Amino acid sequence: MSADTVRTEVFDRKREQRGWYFYDWACSVYSTSVLTVFLGPYLTSVAKSAADADGFVHPLGVPVRAGSFFAYSVSLSVIVAVLVMPLVGAAADRTGRKKPLLGAAAYTGAAATTGMFFLDGDRYLLGGVLLVVANAAQSVASMLYNSYLPQIAPPEERDAVSSRGWAFGYAAGSLVLIVNLVLYMGHDSFGVSETMAVRICLATAGLWWGAFTLVPLNRLRDRGAKGTTPTTAPGLRQLAATVRDMRRHPLTLAFLLAYLIYNDGIQTVISQASVYGSEELGLGQSTLIGAVLLVQVLAVAGVLGMGRLARTYGAKRTILGSLVAWTVTLAAGYFLPAGAPVWFFVLASGIGLVLGGSQALSRSLFSHLVPPGKEAEYFSAYEMSDRGMSWLGPLLFGITYQLTGSYRDAIISLVAFFVIGFALLARVPVRRAILDAGNPVPERI
Repeated sequence: MSADTVRTEVFDRKREQRGWYFYDWACSVYSTSVLTVFLGPYLTSVAKSAADADGFVHPLGVPVRAGSFFAYSVSLSVIVAVLVMPLVGAAADRTGRKKPLLGAAAYTGAAATTGMFFLDGDRYLLGGVLLVVANAAQSVASMLYNSYLPQIAPPEERDAVSSRGWAFGYAAGSLVLIVNLVLYMGHDSFGVSETMAVRICLATAGLWWGAFTLVPLNRLRDRGAKGTTPTTAPGLRQLAATVRDMRRHPLTLAFLLAYLIYNDGIQTVISQASVYGSEELGLGQSTLIGAVLLVQVLAVAGVLGMGRLARTYGAKRTILGSLVAWTVTLAAGYFLPAGAPVWFFVLASGIGLVLGGSQALSRSLFSHLVPPGKEAEYFSAYEMSDRGMSWLGPLLFGITYQLTGSYRDAIISLVAFFVIGFALLARVPVRRAILDAGNPVPERI
């Protein structure tokens, strides 16, 4: 192979990687501005305005405490994603046409998010439906996006490439949150009400998502069919087929189980932190936005810093260290005094420093454990507990609050996910798992 050919291949690979980063830039604004900051407290307030005298709403005749409606909607969105992702992942691997599927999922989510502009008054059911559609679509799109990682980055580059993708996302989240904070806090000077300001922030996240998705759709390449997995089975049957295939790689399945558990805790903290801050700690929306902005800014440094640690200590050890930090941070959150923004900012700082790194390194580590040609199918299982969120954590959070009426009890219940996830991950021999999957082992893993 000539030097010119090598340079051309490297240039093409870097160009595709840069395009790949931009999907995180596009969709992370939804995760940050919509799911983490605005939608939880806002949809909860809309549900409360529609509640009966006992504080319950009745979707489809089922009594639900208004304070739990958001958490239950998140759980339902994951059930929908569980049914759809295995089908889409298997179709992507069988046909090799990931890019059209990525575009369809991304624009479905972007359209649903833009539609949140019409969420006002007591339209809590509209909010729930849009949340389910947007969250499920994001899960599908993120699964396809993640499955590109083994194809665009050789083993020795994956930790760095995965970390840069997360860093792009946090940078976009920070930028848009600053604009949102200006609009929300100065809504009177802009001639809009507080409610209208929130609705604008929700809708513009969808517009941002759709606009910047054009970049990866232009840069990423389809590579042709590599598998023969059928795509005609219903979602649960396809999921069962994927799990059966994973049983031929038990160490990959063991890592995935650990990840599903600890990431369930991470995602539930992300989605419910603003509700905890507003409802339990009595903090205002501007304080919550400021705290999430702090998380985003520190997460850029944290994800890149943990990427450097992984080059020295390996991805597995670095992830295990982050799970210890998550446990300590969450336990401290239980004791936060109400009405004390400073301590909430301290908590946010701890979350920001470990948030992105634990997720980026988990993604890159899993990419080494996926058999060639099964990327999208395996990442469909992986994505079930990624930013689309798994169902158990939000469900546990919602049920704990419904039974106790205390968000403190709800937040401390999530510690179990990090403790159990740590124990399971510590037992996975990742080098052997990579070899069993048929992939080369990096020097440091």
